[in-house]
Amino acid sequence: MQKITVIIITILFLLAGCKSETEQKAEKSSYEDIQKKLSELQTYKSEASVKYISNKNENEYNTLQHCKISGEYRVEVIGPESASGNVTMFDGNVIGQFNPKIGAKLRISQKETKDRSEIFLTSFIKNYFSSDEVSVSASNLEDTKCSVFEAVIPGEHPYLYNEKLWIDNETQMPLKMVIYDPQGMERIIVTYKTFEYNVELEDSLFMVK
Repeated sequence: MQKITVIIITILFLLAGCKSETEQKAEKSSYEDIQKKLSELQTYKSEASVKYISNKNENEYNTLQHCKISGEYRVEVIGPESASGNVTMFDGNVIGQFNPKIGAKLRISQKETKDRSEIFLTSFIKNYFSSDEVSVSASNLEDTKCSVFEAVIPGEHPYLYNEKLWIDNETQMPLKMVIYDPQGMERIIVTYKTFEYNVELEDSLFMVK
């Protein structure tokens, strides 16, 4: 926590020449409140679009996400229609998938991978609070004043290097998360349409039978 506070103070000092003392205090308060909100997150439920960007094309999916900070998750694709109904779940040990076209749950892996888990806010939070390379800044997303949190993704993945999270200063709701490759190119963009902090989630949501 001391590390993050130092970063916040440094940023505010650098901006002192172009912002009033009242504005600086408001931003510092927003950073600290949002940071506390993230540190206390245990579960969440969200409707979010997830766009994957490769060197050749882009694919975007509308999803319903249910996640726990301990790692369990359930993500259901609700659009486009060609992929609608596909569900991927992780119970902490095994990853499974439900495909409505065959009407059955399948065990697809014994091991989680960053390609799947990094689209979740819980992964960002873990990376942010465990990393030595983080930053916080102020930015506007369209007409919304935001705090932007940035962290490095561990593991030396060829396409998943670092990530940024935009959070509304007023509502403290996540708006967008972007994952970049080592060259600074956007590879995954998550746009949050709805978000609920610390909802009650039944264990059965994540069970792979």
